[in-house]
Amino acid sequence: MEDLLAARSQMAMSLAFHIIFAVVGMAMPLLMIIAEARWLRTGDPVFRELAKRWARGTAIIFAVGAVSGTVLSFELGLLWPTFMEHAGPLVGMPFSLEGFAFFLEAIFLGIYLYGWERVSPRAHWLAGLMVLLSGTASGIFVVTANAWMNAPTGFDFIDGQFVNIRPWEAMFNPMWFTQCAHMVIAAFQSVAFAVAGIHAAMLLRDHRNTFHRHAIAIALPIAAITALAQPLMGDLLAKATAENQPVKLAAMEGHFDTETRAPLRIFGLPDEETGQTPYAIEIPGALSFLAYGDFDAEVRGLNDFPRDEWPPVAIVHIAFQIMVALGMWMLAISLLGVVLSWRKRRLFTARWYLWLLVLTAPMGIIAIEAGWVVTEVGRQPWVIQGYMRTADAVTPMTNLVVPFTVFSILYVILSIIVVYLLWRHVFQSPDTATLQALKDAAPPASEAPPTDASDTPLADSD
Repeated sequence: MEDLLAARSQMAMSLAFHIIFAVVGMAMPLLMIIAEARWLRTGDPVFRELAKRWARGTAIIFAVGAVSGTVLSFELGLLWPTFMEHAGPLVGMPFSLEGFAFFLEAIFLGIYLYGWERVSPRAHWLAGLMVLLSGTASGIFVVTANAWMNAPTGFDFIDGQFVNIRPWEAMFNPMWFTQCAHMVIAAFQSVAFAVAGIHAAMLLRDHRNTFHRHAIAIALPIAAITALAQPLMGDLLAKATAENQPVKLAAMEGHFDTETRAPLRIFGLPDEETGQTPYAIEIPGALSFLAYGDFDAEVRGLNDFPRDEWPPVAIVHIAFQIMVALGMWMLAISLLGVVLSWRKRRLFTARWYLWLLVLTAPMGIIAIEAGWVVTEVGRQPWVIQGYMRTADAVTPMTNLVVPFTVFSILYVILSIIVVYLLWRHVFQSPDTATLQALKDAAPPASEAPPTDASDTPLADSD
């Protein structure tokens, strides 16, 4: 394996591993504070137990994510020193703010984990809210730095150097909002579906377990809302990509020839040699509308760009198709759940729908991984779009296949440990007797009077 490929593979593997922990760290706090809010409102101790278990899972993910994030920080400097030398002053601000948000998240997560009996219920819930806000902010700042790589601004480029640095302009680059919003929605969507699917699997084994019913009732509305919002944000991101990275858009769609009323291609396998995308289903004018809001707009094709600036077209196109297809599937599943709930069907006893949730559980994470392939591979051969090629940014050190192999083994071991810890401390659900004991020994939730738990979203009906 040549050193450039080894460096790129190691970075890709590290990002693919870390992003799972990043999105869970962003989204899980929302579920746990909703569960705690339900406990404070209803006095039902099952919600309290749910919040505690989700918090333990968040802590495990946070700890491993801190390790993998630290590794990524070192890899940026060790594998890509030229990139950091030139881009450091421009991406330094979002990275610094990410570190600040990370420490805030760690502080308030500690308060949340150990403050159940030590601080007031209101203060404890607010600590969970701060975990949510700081974790989300941490993810946003990292994605902001990546967005700058896709649409670099905030500098003057003179004699091959980035000078007259304007960090605020670099941070709020043309891609930052759409890319960050797309990522945040994807994080909440993927985690909500994963949680709903895991608890659906448990409910299939014990269909009267209120622990899993409450969990699904919290996760499924979040999944539905984000599944509806994501296509709208994806449309905005597509328009931003058409303006700032037209070659990436062309690769995403397998679009070789510049044309008006450009078709949207569903499926297909782009062939760079022939400049065709056979086996695709074409919708005339849809790509023009997607990119520019006009069915008759002209969309530039790959042939308008130098061949050495093309990304690997087939990889980008297939990854984009996977992301969109999984997004549409999740939208359909969430809407089906809404319909079942609205029609007063027994959502939690419809085994066929629970099986659909189990099938859908990993799809959000897969879609995120595919989306990052589109983002990163679609920018190639550039590490900084239009200014620095990836081949020029890599370290001159040799034998990079060695650290790639070592870190691959490390990540496999960490994955096994994480799955074991989650299974032992989170996924082992309390049985009916344990839940009844919790209710019998339940402490007062808060100063708010308890109300009937049946007002939970998508409440079960037996």
